[in-house]
Amino acid sequence: MYEQGVIRPPSEAQSLLVRVTRNCPWNQCLFCPAYKGTKFSRRTVEEVKTDIDNMAKEYKNHTNMIKSAFLQDADSLVLKTADILEILHYIKEKFPALERVTTYARSTTLKRKTVEEFKQLKEAGLIRIHAGMESGSETVLKMIKKGITPEDIIEGGTKVVAAGISLSEYIMPGVGGRTLSKEHAIETARLLNVVKPDFIRVRTFALHPQSPMQKMVLEGTLVPMTDEEIIAEIRLLVSNLDEMHSYFSCGDYSPNLLMQVDGYLDEKKAYMLSELDKFLALTPQQQKVYSFIRRSSSMHYPLEIVYDKEVIQKVMPEIERLEKGDPEGFYRYIATLMSYMIPQPQTDTDWDS
Repeated sequence: MYEQGVIRPPSEAQSLLVRVTRNCPWNQCLFCPAYKGTKFSRRTVEEVKTDIDNMAKEYKNHTNMIKSAFLQDADSLVLKTADILEILHYIKEKFPALERVTTYARSTTLKRKTVEEFKQLKEAGLIRIHAGMESGSETVLKMIKKGITPEDIIEGGTKVVAAGISLSEYIMPGVGGRTLSKEHAIETARLLNVVKPDFIRVRTFALHPQSPMQKMVLEGTLVPMTDEEIIAEIRLLVSNLDEMHSYFSCGDYSPNLLMQVDGYLDEKKAYMLSELDKFLALTPQQQKVYSFIRRSSSMHYPLEIVYDKEVIQKVMPEIERLEKGDPEGFYRYIATLMSYMIPQPQTDTDWDS
């Protein structure tokens, strides 16, 4: 037997999952349900090696087919570099066909390591680090209790890039609400232009019903955004990003509305802006129809689907039913659908406990 954590990036769907820490050392982000109700702990190198041995036994007839591994959980690099190196070497020993290893890490952890340490990790096989930036706005970062600063993001990210390790930064449109939308977009773009990560992965904010951010909504300190407002925010963000060789990715996360907004900024920025503009140019009715179709399915549909009269005739009665007696009924329905698309808490324990 061996342990595995609850989440990993979509790009690691085929990877060997090696758990080196349990849960998240910070675990205070108001928007994230994944580790609420759990405690963080570091696993010993020997524990991890035992897991790797058991994996090697289980996959003994298929070890040559395993090309990638992902170190779990939320902040694997919080371990000492020497311990991570020992684990990386052992994985490679047991799975000799391995071509790459990736992991999650927090910006505060990244900034504490040196460029030389990152180079050692790369030499041992760690080729990509996924970091949750969420926002470049100090105001938004404090509001969501992210526990990092813009300076942490820049210092940690630039060290990773300088060492030649691929950096994937995650950003969260909508998390600042309507009031902070402009600042959130512009400051996020500013930091990304400095760090120049290899990937910018879009994770549209979805409000979990157990989230303490629900209280912020009731108190009026957070005003949730509609799909139209979030698309306008993403457009402002993209327009402020440099045409750098960073892959801007909406296509790997189902809560993102326009999954076709996807590609290298130095090659497809104009195309991505045009797709965002296409949605913003739709009538309010057409926008709702597209949102309903996309949120109700995991399928990716082109915007042109809203020009099909038969589609309009099928969907509009559902939208009208949702809005009957409640002008906000449609938006509540969309928000509920999105809340089911994000990771769920591992326990029923209240987030604040």
